[in-house]
Amino acid sequence: MIPEIFQLQDTIVAVASAAGRGAIALVRLSGPDAFAIAAKHLRVMPKESRVAYLCEVHSDGEKLDEALVTLFPAPNSFTGEDTVEFSTHGGYFVPSSIVAALTASGARQALPGEFTRRAVLNGKLDIIQAEAIGDLIDASSRIMQRTAISQLDGGLSRRLLTLRNDLIELEALIAYDVDFPEEDDGPIPRARIEEAAASVLKSLDLLLSTVPVGELVREGAVVVIAGPPNAGKSSLFNALLGRSRAIVTEIPGTTRDAIEAVIDSGKWPLRLVDTAGLRETEDRIERLGIQVSERYLAGAHVVLACAEDTSSVERTRSLVSQRTDAPVISVRTKSDLVPNREQSGNGERSVIAVSAETGSGLQDLMAAIDTAIDERQGTIQPDLPILTRARHRKALEAARAEVQQFKQAWGAEKLPVTVAAVHLRTAVTELEELIGTFEIEDVLDRVFSSFCVGK
Repeated sequence: MIPEIFQLQDTIVAVASAAGRGAIALVRLSGPDAFAIAAKHLRVMPKESRVAYLCEVHSDGEKLDEALVTLFPAPNSFTGEDTVEFSTHGGYFVPSSIVAALTASGARQALPGEFTRRAVLNGKLDIIQAEAIGDLIDASSRIMQRTAISQLDGGLSRRLLTLRNDLIELEALIAYDVDFPEEDDGPIPRARIEEAAASVLKSLDLLLSTVPVGELVREGAVVVIAGPPNAGKSSLFNALLGRSRAIVTEIPGTTRDAIEAVIDSGKWPLRLVDTAGLRETEDRIERLGIQVSERYLAGAHVVLACAEDTSSVERTRSLVSQRTDAPVISVRTKSDLVPNREQSGNGERSVIAVSAETGSGLQDLMAAIDTAIDERQGTIQPDLPILTRARHRKALEAARAEVQQFKQAWGAEKLPVTVAAVHLRTAVTELEELIGTFEIEDVLDRVFSSFCVGK
């Protein structure tokens, strides 16, 4: 049952571009009366579909703008409905005045995510593809962009549909065995059922194995810059970020709280964290900052142990290793003052020498960070879809638990076949709800609650 506020017979309108000053704004109008409402405000209605026409937009005889207007007849539009797009001059007032005019003529202001919601309900997208649109808009790194585009292209959806079909085929085998036990060569071998269930479990495990990587892709890997006061941590933070975010002084203890920024390393999104210097102090405020640093260290994916000389780097490395399980990279800062690259005291671990002043060593450091993440989290397999949302993980974990219970019940022969098969049906339902092919209204409410109005 579609909620009253989402009635599909309504024609909806919204500004689909970002608010604020700009060259162009996009007003989107979609619904059964879109063409009729648009015609009331255009001097000349475009004659061909999917071709941009320069049109004068008016309201009550007053010219509002000259805009490029494009018609998209149903079902060949984003929403699957008749859609009109107005490419107007940017800013706040011009697109808002056009939306007001279209609303006065019978359109309704669209709710957040309502255009994409209609695309799902009209079969233009499934829910995973709709989520990918939101992820693409929110992408802050190239890997998140590539992952979202892959999901928008249907990569994850196709993999899940294959799993769903495998489960349905397994259901069919069991149903055939129950209904026609004496047909052909007799009952279907139990080993065949077990192998089919094991194959589905293997495929589910493979997808679930991408969850840690998906979290990094979506949230970024936490890279903590740690070390004693005045070790050049803030200068290194600013150099890696490419702009000044942390205050850099020669006074020990300047950074009294953690400062965080996201950078795109080219391989992984990194949440770079500049922390307070690690030392014993009687200053209550500075101590609070050190406690924040220790919390970041406990949750880090990579830690940069920074100091000005090799012996101090080793002491710093030993200190931070007691507070984190993450890989620790030894970094000797201010290498422009002592330019030669040194080895650590034990002769085994290499110390990366960097200079925030000249930029030397920064590329080596970024490569070392990427390598440390690869070794800890695993590399991304290009042909394997990545799970980037908690909803995906929960649904697949639930489906896996059901298949596992079926496999155990089937192997133990303690339950009637028809009862054991209920687990398969529940697993199929979990996948259908995840993709959006079964009872999707409550799922849609959750998915689109965070969307912007114009989408």
